Amino acid sequence: MADAVKDHNEMSFLDHLEELRWHLIRCVVAIVIIACAAFLMKSFIFDTIIFGPKKMDFPTYRFFCNIANFFGVTSEFCADSFPFTIQNRTMAGLFSAHIWTSIWAGVIVGFPYILWELWRFISPGLHDNERKHSRGFILIASVLFFLGVLFGYYVVAPLSINFLGTYTISKEVTSEIDLSNFIATVRASVLACGVLFELPIVIYFLTKVGLVTPEILKKYRKIALVIVLILSAIITPPDVTSQIVVAVPVLLLYQISIYISKLVVKREAKRAKKSAK
Repeated sequence: MADAVKDHNEMSFLDHLEELRWHLIRCVVAIVIIACAAFLMKSFIFDTIIFGPKKMDFPTYRFFCNIANFFGVTSEFCADSFPFTIQNRTMAGLFSAHIWTSIWAGVIVGFPYILWELWRFISPGLHDNERKHSRGFILIASVLFFLGVLFGYYVVAPLSINFLGTYTISKEVTSEIDLSNFIATVRASVLACGVLFELPIVIYFLTKVGLVTPEILKKYRKIALVIVLILSAIITPPDVTSQIVVAVPVLLLYQISIYISKLVVKREAKRAKKSAK
């Protein structure tokens, strides 16, 4: 293993680029394979997943409708259907949506493999103890990403669609949503939350390299709160309830990140003491 690390360190810059190129090629191949499978599953991808949040029997709407019924109040979540239709306005719009949706499905489903290829490229340059303490990185990062994807799909996307799809300014206006715009709303909600949920992983590595400390995270907690609320306002409809629903788990992740940063600092301090002896 030491020889492998040594050989990796002795590689030239062009050799590293060549190795990175093959890692990227394998990632692209994996994405294409998954995208092809998604392309063949057209009905499931679109009717069940993409257009799922447009149907009032979606689990999120049923949940909020049951809460409204429990308190005896009326709610738009209990409606029979949304007051808008989805339309395609370009000749190649349907085919283009099919292709790009399949590719993004390949990126999301293939995320663990992409991380694994990235790890294979980085890990030879790490010390044995660094690789040892980084075990489980792919699993944890993948779990956090998919938790974020599920949160975006079952919470952010339906709240956004429900608010924006039922918003009216006049009875004279009929909403006819463009297909690409609807898909972009679902995709942005899913990917944004998937990335946001990687916060503990990012803090872990930033603490490892000394750019972040628990004290810094605590000091700028209020600023982080403002940033989180701004991000929540960007990826959710402009109502307070949706922003709070998104902000709460992100702030919880921020608190977890502080705890992770403390553990990393303590571990590094113990390692420094052992090296001093």
